[in-house]
Amino acid sequence: MKTYRKELFFQLPTRRGLVNITPQVEETVRESGIREGLALVNAMHITASVFINDDEPGLHADFEDWLERLAPEKPYSMYRHNGYEDNADAHLKRTVMGREAVVAITGGKLDFGPWEQIFYFEFDGKRKKRALIKLIGE
Repeated sequence: MKTYRKELFFQLPTRRGLVNITPQVEETVRESGIREGLALVNAMHITASVFINDDEPGLHADFEDWLERLAPEKPYSMYRHNGYEDNADAHLKRTVMGREAVVAITGGKLDFGPWEQIFYFEFDGKRKKRALIKLIGE
């Protein structure tokens, strides 16, 4: 069994943003030479998420609207955490969307269902962040 590790770096120009990272994960699988195993992809910051879903702009807008209704960014004063920072909503959004995605690797490729893609969702951007890709297999 072998492992392979790679980091992806992000610095989104906006507070929130969604990035399809499927191509980078697929390239990492190719680089690794792993043919059968698992790919773990996780956000390395508590105000960002990695998840699997459809790459459809209407759905992406729905995520943004839904999350903003669940945990509105403002008024900042509504959150106790915002006595330290102004990103309490980002922590809550990350909790809802999740930390990581795990995908099987079969025949040297990500073994997705129809329409599945991997996304990095930033909730407190404008600074350098990262995600981890960790592969394990043979």
